[in-house]
Amino acid sequence: MYEKTFPNKRFKHTLEFLKKHISTDETILDLGVENPFSKIMKSEGFAVKNTTGEDLDTDQTVFSNERQDVVTAFEIFEHLLNPFTILKEIKSDKLFISIPMRLWFSPAYRSKTDMWDRHYHEFEDWQLDWLLEKTGWKIIDREKWTNPVKKFGLRPLLRKFTNRYYIVYAEKIPTPTLPEGKGA
Repeated sequence: MYEKTFPNKRFKHTLEFLKKHISTDETILDLGVENPFSKIMKSEGFAVKNTTGEDLDTDQTVFSNERQDVVTAFEIFEHLLNPFTILKEIKSDKLFISIPMRLWFSPAYRSKTDMWDRHYHEFEDWQLDWLLEKTGWKIIDREKWTNPVKKFGLRPLLRKFTNRYYIVYAEKIPTPTLPEGKGA
């Protein structure tokens, strides 16, 4: 995917946002196979373990088998058919998600050659916020940024001032426990 170029601006923003909220003492489960950004996190001193390429829509055993302090999902949720189930299965108390935002002037991305490189969801910020709320997460911080490209045309012009990326730091809302002997 990144054979020729790296999304340097996105990586820089994401790393700064991560460092703003967690320390390198906390362990990270990064959803998705090892990638250039997980390597950057490791080089910055974070203890990162990646998933192994399993289809998270149908196999969430990683969340039962791995108990890390933090889960990161950078540019992953738009590829999933059912992010609701995954968000409910996460056992960690801290979560970072970044997504490319839905742009009114650009259709959802779909690679014609790579079945995994397709966007099923193109979120607006409120949709991701609502999904997190419905699955028991409280948003602590969020940021958006643009992704200008060095090309000519209407879309490149619009990308100069239209936010393209959205990142969220959320914490799991504790589930209240009933006193012993009190049940539903």
